[in-house]
Amino acid sequence: STVTSPTANSLDGVTFGNNTFVAVGDNGTIVRSTDNGSSWDNATSPTTTDLFGVTFGNNTFVGVGSSGNIVRSTDNGSSWDNATIDNSTTKYLFGVTFGNNTFVAVGEDGNILRSTDNGSSWDNATISIDLTGNRLRGVTFGNNTFVGAGDNGKIVRSTDNGTNWDNVTNTDSRVIWDIAFGNNTFVGVTHNGLIVRSTDNGSSFSSWNLSGVNHLTDVSFGNNTFVGV
Repeated sequence: STVTSPTANSLDGVTFGNNTFVAVGDNGTIVRSTDNGSSWDNATSPTTTDLFGVTFGNNTFVGVGSSGNIVRSTDNGSSWDNATIDNSTTKYLFGVTFGNNTFVAVGEDGNILRSTDNGSSWDNATISIDLTGNRLRGVTFGNNTFVGAGDNGKIVRSTDNGTNWDNVTNTDSRVIWDIAFGNNTFVGVTHNGLIVRSTDNGSSFSSWNLSGVNHLTDVSFGNNTFVGV
């Protein structure tokens, strides 16, 4: 059912934590709901740059966006501050996730940033391959493994809390828009209804097409079920 939004700006990401939903979008827009999404209020944002992704961990919300911008909130999304980024980047960040007390953000030119202090400060990860010209669109965490995916079918993984990343072989070159984890399985969704899937902690992926399905740009997991849209 439709609910009233406090903004006319596009919203690009949403997450949940501590009985609070937080959504982020264009022009630094941040909105939150504490009544199961029935009503929403604007939060004061520290940025006017677009925000594309948001996640929750360790009682902290973290949002990422254009020009390498990262924002965080430690009071259930009521107030937000800009994070400090070491080796400052102006590259767009499209996805962010949390695992093992570590936040990981991914983006333009294969850029990967990580934070181990609840999103206060961020540094660059070490990537074993050249991802110049490829955007990493999504990132997720499961079984002590971070997996990121994006343009040209690129998939990368880290088994040391996001410090070092290696290439994962994928035979299809379609854009992987998002990736999720559940039941010891990583699942990514792409253009033209292709599904990529790994049951070995992201070491290898198989793929198949869904007949009659157009682009799938998001995927999530809950109650033993993956849902792609």
